[in-house]
Amino acid sequence: MNNKEWGHALYNFLVQQGVSTDYAAYINAGILLLLLFIVVGVLDYVTWKVIRYLSARFAKRTKTNFDNLAVTNRLPRFLAHILPLALAFKLVPLALYDFAFAELIAVKLLEVLTVLLILRLIRSLLRTVHDYLRTLPRYRDKPIDSYIQVFMIFAWAAGLMTILAIVTDTQIWKFLTGLGALSAVLLLIFKDTILGFVASIQVSINDMVRIGDWITFEKYGADGDVIEINLATVKVQNFDKTITTIPTYALISDSFKNWRGMQNSGGRRIKRALILRQQNIKFLTKADVDQLRKIGLITEYLNDRQSKITAFNDGNHIDKSLLINGRNLTNIGVFRKYIESYLESHSAINGEMILMTRQLPPTPQGIPLEIYAFSSDKRWQNYEYIMADIFDHILAAVPYFKLEVFELPTSIKP
Repeated sequence: MNNKEWGHALYNFLVQQGVSTDYAAYINAGILLLLLFIVVGVLDYVTWKVIRYLSARFAKRTKTNFDNLAVTNRLPRFLAHILPLALAFKLVPLALYDFAFAELIAVKLLEVLTVLLILRLIRSLLRTVHDYLRTLPRYRDKPIDSYIQVFMIFAWAAGLMTILAIVTDTQIWKFLTGLGALSAVLLLIFKDTILGFVASIQVSINDMVRIGDWITFEKYGADGDVIEINLATVKVQNFDKTITTIPTYALISDSFKNWRGMQNSGGRRIKRALILRQQNIKFLTKADVDQLRKIGLITEYLNDRQSKITAFNDGNHIDKSLLINGRNLTNIGVFRKYIESYLESHSAINGEMILMTRQLPPTPQGIPLEIYAFSSDKRWQNYEYIMADIFDHILAAVPYFKLEVFELPTSIKP
């Protein structure tokens, strides 16, 4: 029996008390293991208290909040397990010196715990880095979650292979050789993870989507702000406060709309048409022009245009007994000019961006007259109010130009 000095005295005492040598060995090992657990537990507790005290003192002296985040993610707590675990490696062979098989199992168990502790340390450190980068403005809209998850996947893969190598007492390179034969199966199992990883890199490099961007993805029913980008999914909080989950690789395989360009520009586009009945379009008589001169926004325009038209017609001896002859103003043309003048004078319209009123091709319902402008206020609620206010005014102004807005006929009940 390969007795050790510190356990030999207890074993001899038990034998002297009449205990058989086999039972004495078991009792001796049990007591030594109990003492080992107590010593390791006390050391773990004391180490944790010391590290927590030192980390708290250190955190008060530093300006960065990285150490505070490390404490929140329990990084010092996992570091405190290192010294007790190292002591256990030293004491276990001494406690089980008489039981080679049990000693082998205990050592393997400690090696597995070491691998798991390293993985927890890596995870805690990565979470701390993640939380710290989130506090920096330049990284808040970056898909950091994707990269953290990729690192953890590789770390867990390496850790599991190491644990299998420890349990089976096989060299690690043999596992790597076996993975070559299983590569096709692994590619199939981790297809979404691989696609998500590639997509995350492309999304980040091409700056396609950032956290906080407003995107519209009709295929998945998403219309709201991006709140999270990770390896497998992108989470979008819709404006009705529901959450839509989109596969990350869909951002590069399908088409979606990112409203960041609008939000970073000087205004939000208003692009809407009203349809006018064609039968009401006509040339304006002198009496019609005189009546429309009372509208302040187009008085100067009418005076200028009418004087030029009169000079042209008189200079070319145009027969004005028919309005179609020569040059004339039309009610839809004047109305179009009125809308432009109204938009130019509107305080909520950005005059430095495109502003126009255009006539679209005729339809069976009538002539679409489209307004194309940009509101200065890009907030959704204010934008809708501005657009409604503009069209309230324009719809109310239509009859002044002897025009009518198209509406489908309704049945009249007797």
